Amino acid sequence: SQAWRFVPHVTQFDRADVTELEEFRTRYAGEVEKQGGKLTVTAMLLKICAEALRRFPRFNASLDMAAREIIYKKYVHIGVAVDTDRGLLVPVIRDVDKKGIFDLSLELTEVAGKARGKKIKPDDLQGGTFTISNLGGIGGTNFTPIVYTPQSAILGVSRARTEPVYRDGELTPRVILPLALSYDHRIIDGAEGIRFVRWIVEALEHPLLLVFKGGL
Repeated sequence: SQAWRFVPHVTQFDRADVTELEEFRTRYAGEVEKQGGKLTVTAMLLKICAEALRRFPRFNASLDMAAREIIYKKYVHIGVAVDTDRGLLVPVIRDVDKKGIFDLSLELTEVAGKARGKKIKPDDLQGGTFTISNLGGIGGTNFTPIVYTPQSAILGVSRARTEPVYRDGELTPRVILPLALSYDHRIIDGAEGIRFVRWIVEALEHPLLLVFKGGL
């Protein structure tokens, strides 16, 4: 309620064609499962968002109203909202920018299990610089996430659906993932907001391009 009251929210919506990404996830999910983890869209988004935060540092910042300063974080700790029988918990994956998708998949599976199994510790919920909230496993078409203060932004992810899309003049089935980025308008303006979410969309649609550009 404090975040909603004091943070001027803006939410930017977009949609990513994750057809190829979903094929990749399905192809390699078994290898991660052998190690006890799950290769999910959230795990891949962790890595993509970490690179986006490096390129757009205001999304990895917080606002100190007393000092009237924007504090830029040199580390990338991303919180992931987890639905539990005790309500919503947000365990934090630390130093996401220094880890690969395989390791992130294992760590995400572990911390989500700890959260649902009531084994999570207070330190596991502290220190996040950005948050991902994926409600796709439950359903819905879109939602407007509330900024998790003192962070400056949060990415909401809804359920991916197969939809007919025009490609090369023909309708073809494609897997479309809805995204909703909410951010603190005191720190981030609208133009930067759309550039950030568009960068994430392009990374989801063309992940190999990031490799050539020196990203992931």
